[in-house]
Amino acid sequence: MVIAIGAVAGPANTSLAAVTTSTPRVASVQPAPGEAVGVAAPIVLTFSQPVADRGATERALTITVPNRPSGQFEWLNDETLQWKPTGFWPAHSRITVTLDGFKTDVTTGASVVGVATISTHRFVVSIDGQVARDMPASMGKPTRPTPVGNFSVLERDRTVVMDSRTIGIPLSSPEGYRITASYAERINDTGVYVHSAPWSVDSQGNANVSHGCINLSPDNAAWYYNIVHVGDPVIVQS
Repeated sequence: MVIAIGAVAGPANTSLAAVTTSTPRVASVQPAPGEAVGVAAPIVLTFSQPVADRGATERALTITVPNRPSGQFEWLNDETLQWKPTGFWPAHSRITVTLDGFKTDVTTGASVVGVATISTHRFVVSIDGQVARDMPASMGKPTRPTPVGNFSVLERDRTVVMDSRTIGIPLSSPEGYRITASYAERINDTGVYVHSAPWSVDSQGNANVSHGCINLSPDNAAWYYNIVHVGDPVIVQS
């Protein structure tokens, strides 16, 4: 069955002949072919030149996966098309993407869903629907609140330098900082991370003292870093 947005739902062997378009060739794709990703990962295609007929390109794209979630297209620029699920991909599944002779496959791992609750100072991680670890956390202080919403892990870094100047706070300010954080997962484009914060362990579970990040103890942050994939969802609720 052809869905209006050009994706295909059904068993893993469902296929659809590609529609011939004037779309330029696909120069790169994310996730990379064969990569294991989280269940909220978007599919991003970058073309070799600007796409003149965006509608035809969207109609020609097919996504084959069991129990395909709903989703939507977004053009990040003239050469880059993203399809992002509004729900989650099925866990432990193969996703096949085809467009005018181009084909790629990626797989999802376990469904690793992190839920940060600001009011209770907890970060709860479920794996395939079962709570795996309920961790004390510290989120953003009232002047620098952690944004509420549905996010996904954009990148994982064993260590990352965090500099307050990137969010408009001079190093000379009483609020200024330049630190090296460990076991860090970035979840949005403004620099919010889940990461190890040994300096806030006493506040984790009872107070929100960060500049917007989700602070965990070193042990809990290492555990999460070792089980999460790029593309796994992080839900922040009040």
